[in-house]
Amino acid sequence: METIVRILMEAGILEPGFHIHIDNPPWMPLDIEDIQQNGPNGLPSLSVAHYGEQNGDLMRDPEMLFEMRREAGTLELDAYYWRNDYLGIEEYSSLRDNAAMKRQHESFARTWDRNLRAQGFLEAFTHNSIRG
Repeated sequence: METIVRILMEAGILEPGFHIHIDNPPWMPLDIEDIQQNGPNGLPSLSVAHYGEQNGDLMRDPEMLFEMRREAGTLELDAYYWRNDYLGIEEYSSLRDNAAMKRQHESFARTWDRNLRAQGFLEAFTHNSIRG
C-alpha cells in the first residue's frame, strides 16, 4: 500500500487515534485511521476503507486492516483483514493460520493500491486537510 504509506508520510507526525478523510470525486471517499488496537503480531493497526451508505447505514466497500511496522525511517503495512459489507464478507488472515488467505489479502492490497494511485488519492490528500 505504497499510496497509503506516502499519504501517511506526507501527513507527518500523527496523534494516536488519528483519522484522515480524503474526498476525491467522483470516487468514494477514503478513510485512514489508527484503530488503537494491535494486530496479530502485536503491532499497531491501521484501517483503510471506502464507505458507502445503504438504508442510512455506513457500508465498508472495502475495509482492510494493516499492521504498521516502522523500521529505519520507513513504514510498511502488512494486511491481515478484509471486509466488504455489501457482499457480507469478513476475513482475517495471518501466515501462521491461513497462508493462502494471507496471500489473497496481500494481492488485493496491491491491486487496490494501484487503483488508489491511478484515481489520484495522494494528490487529493495534498490538496485537502486532515480531519479528526
